[in-house]
Amino acid sequence: MKKISKTNVCRILDKEKIKYKHIVREEQESFEDVNEDSNIVFKTLVLVGSDKNHYVCVIPLNEHLDLKKAAKNFNIKSIQMLMQKDLKNLTGYVHGGCSPIGMKTKFKTLIDQRAKEFEEIIVSGGKVLNFVKVNPLELSKICDAPFSDLVV
Repeated sequence: MKKISKTNVCRILDKEKIKYKHIVREEQESFEDVNEDSNIVFKTLVLVGSDKNHYVCVIPLNEHLDLKKAAKNFNIKSIQMLMQKDLKNLTGYVHGGCSPIGMKTKFKTLIDQRAKEFEEIIVSGGKVLNFVKVNPLELSKICDAPFSDLVV
């Protein structure tokens, strides 16, 4: 079995003494293949507001962000998705490996309220096919991210 190298996300969680499970998938594997429930997987979306500031939303993988709800929750007029080509320079993460933990700049972040329904959720571990399973309340605390209704 090859050694799994820790990501910056894992190092941050270690430093903050937050319990997590590091999950590494092979490209063809589903979450069920690695004994994880895909219903607890959340994706990280980076957005640009009408005020030209950047924002982050963490929502269930199989759901769609409601841009009007997101804008209202961030108290701005409107919001749109960040262009994928701008993601790495802005966050330090690539598409498919963007985590709400450890971005280059700390942005206002919201987590969809459905996360509170679970004891643990899975978010990106900061690299493609790397994930961390963490308590949503701990994630909220480390990201300074309140829970909100964000999905369609």
